[in-house]
Amino acid sequence: MSDSDDDDIPRLSSHTLAALQEFYAEQKQQSDPGRDDKYNIGIIEENWLSQFWYSQETALHLAKEAIAAAGEHGRIACVSTPSVYQKLRALHREDFSVYIFEYDKRFAIYGEEFIFYDYNNPLDLPEKIAARSFDIVIADPPYLSKECLRKTSETIKYLTQGKILLCTGAVMEEEAAKLLGVKMCKFIPKHTRTLGNEFRCYVNYDSGLDREI
Repeated sequence: MSDSDDDDIPRLSSHTLAALQEFYAEQKQQSDPGRDDKYNIGIIEENWLSQFWYSQETALHLAKEAIAAAGEHGRIACVSTPSVYQKLRALHREDFSVYIFEYDKRFAIYGEEFIFYDYNNPLDLPEKIAARSFDIVIADPPYLSKECLRKTSETIKYLTQGKILLCTGAVMEEEAAKLLGVKMCKFIPKHTRTLGNEFRCYVNYDSGLDREI
């Protein structure tokens, strides 16, 4: 090959090459995340049509609330709340057990703690998930509708021994109270993206979320 042939080969600038290498590194990490990274919020990207992850601060706040409510060696069910599950596991604590109930099978990277969940079949759960076997259930129905809340409520009532932490729109306050006996908290959760509807937390027990604004 002559020198003139070499001149015809397109070459990437050092900046473009570095950006491309960073992109490939990120793709590799998402497909095969390491132990230290697999619980990072955002390691699995949002589907912006139906998924909105909590902010780091909100996920941590809700995770700590779930731990306090569950008590020592408690069991926590995260129903359609993957960012809370991720934050719980990122804390590297072994004094509680936690399961993630999710329709999105990308979360199967969490192994035995992942439970496939479709709110349209609220009680279609594996045998290892016994009724009333969780000290607290934290749930965020995937859609803002009465039907979705009603079906998700069936799951919540099946799983919990009593305590419920529900995250959903403010417009669902009356329906949530009717279905689950929960009341709106002062704490206002935040997301990584701006939502079109006001979002709130609800509980049916004496909660730290009601003592902070």
